[in-house]
Amino acid sequence: MNTATSKVWFTDFRTNTFGESLPDKLKRLARAAGIGTVDMDGKFVAIKMHFGELGNISYLRPNYAAAVVELVKELGGKSFLTDCNTMYPGSRKNALEHLECAWKNGFTPLSVGCPILIGDGLKGTDDIAVPVEGGVLVKEARIGRAIMDADVFISLTHFKGHELAGFGGAIKNIGMGCGSRAGKKDQHSNGKPFIDESACRGCRCCLKECANKGLEFDADRRKMTVNLENCVGCGRCLGACNFDAIHFRNDVAASLLGAKMAEYAKAVVSGRESFHISLIVDVSPNCDCHSENDAPILPDIGMFASFDPVALDQACVDACRKADPLPNSVLGDNLHRPGFVDRHDHFRNTSPESEWETQLSHGEEIGLGSRRYELVVMK
Repeated sequence: MNTATSKVWFTDFRTNTFGESLPDKLKRLARAAGIGTVDMDGKFVAIKMHFGELGNISYLRPNYAAAVVELVKELGGKSFLTDCNTMYPGSRKNALEHLECAWKNGFTPLSVGCPILIGDGLKGTDDIAVPVEGGVLVKEARIGRAIMDADVFISLTHFKGHELAGFGGAIKNIGMGCGSRAGKKDQHSNGKPFIDESACRGCRCCLKECANKGLEFDADRRKMTVNLENCVGCGRCLGACNFDAIHFRNDVAASLLGAKMAEYAKAVVSGRESFHISLIVDVSPNCDCHSENDAPILPDIGMFASFDPVALDQACVDACRKADPLPNSVLGDNLHRPGFVDRHDHFRNTSPESEWETQLSHGEEIGLGSRRYELVVMK
């Protein structure tokens, strides 16, 4: 367990210096936090962020990504923006649609200054098994290969609410976000797939990916079926289906999800230099994976940076819990609803079934980082 005190740097969204933009201020914060001590010269640098689902406009603006890319270039690094494919139907379920989604949301090589690579490949199956040092629940994490091929790892996180994990911070951005489709399945579900026969085209592409005789083709009906006795729940069939006919139920309890995300995050950052940035802005009640976003539940607070993802998340959630809820939001409405049970926590009051404590406590237990931090304020 890491019980040391980590430093977290913070600055607000005020720009009192004439001519300094918010992306400029973010660069200044990262420099103050020590990003210049990371050896990036001539090295590949993965910048992990969320490009936002189509229809959602609460994701981080490309301007912030461009600022981080500029910093990496100044330090001699060769950067790329990255994320992995989703395990659910949407506009980011394969690399082609994912890239198109990113472009439509403003993330292009021209706007951010570097290439964009989908970490787990075309169908979400290009991953690598990464040992989890000190892992309790996960012995090997399935991580997007391009992300693990990078020499240096940077997370750029939009800190917001989440309907199951309570909030989506650095740990979620790294752990869940860097998991391949199989990795996301591993974190979200303990079960095996089911097939929507109305969507199945009988193309048998999924059958080519199954190494365990977990799929069987019904030639008479031209439909694929799951052999539950043979299926090991690896999730590779999910990435092979182009028609969203294969699904896993998201049946993992919130606390178990948090612990698995922490272990996946540990797999991503172990053994190489990493740096982490989070922005508390446009604090939507739900994840940016939604194809919509509701009104912010909290005011914009500021920008945070640290070498410690656990301390970073702890500092961000502490800052959010001190903020006043915004009216005309899910959080504001819930607090004024007759009979509502106040949990004295903005994220649990927004999504009462959520739980965020475990991702931090378990992350500390396995040595991902420390919940103890010193907040260094930069004007």
